[in-house]
Parts: sequence; structure tokens; C-alpha cells
Amino acid sequence: MIKRLLLSTLAASTLFCSGCIFGKKKPAAKENSAISAEVEESFRRRWVDKRAGDLAATGVAAADARTKAEAEFRERFGFTRAGQK
Repeated sequence: MIKRLLLSTLAASTLFCSGCIFGKKKPAAKENSAISAEVEESFRRRWVDKRAGDLAATGVAAADARTKAEAEFRERFGFTRAGQK
């Protein structure tokens, strides 16, 4: 009898404690704009470098290849803040 009472009390206290699984969910972390801008800029730089290298390998002059790669990036990924540069 004591075991049942103890088990029932323990189960009830587990359900109603603040750390139980049915408690409020924690709010999602807010996105840090500095981190997202840094990631976008890194992506832009790496993409443009790779594309400019590919264009230069086909015989396009290095300066022209970079200019063309940056234009292609803006056209393709204009939705990013990095694409607006």
C-alpha cells in the first residue's frame, strides 16, 4: 500500500513540476544578423572565387572572369544581402 501511494505521489509530482515534459517550450533562439551576414559574405566570396576560376580555365581574362562571376552571383543569388554588393 505504501509503495502504491509513494509511486502515485511521485508520478503526480513529476507531471506537475516545472521541468516536466509537458511544460512550456522555450522560445527559439533569435538569428544573429552579424553571423548570418558573415556566412552570406563567406558564401559569396567562395562562390565567386570558384566561378571566376572556372571561367579563367576556359580562357577568359582573370579580371573579366571575376566581373562576370560577380554579375552571375547577383543574378542567381540576389535574395541574399551578400548578392547586393
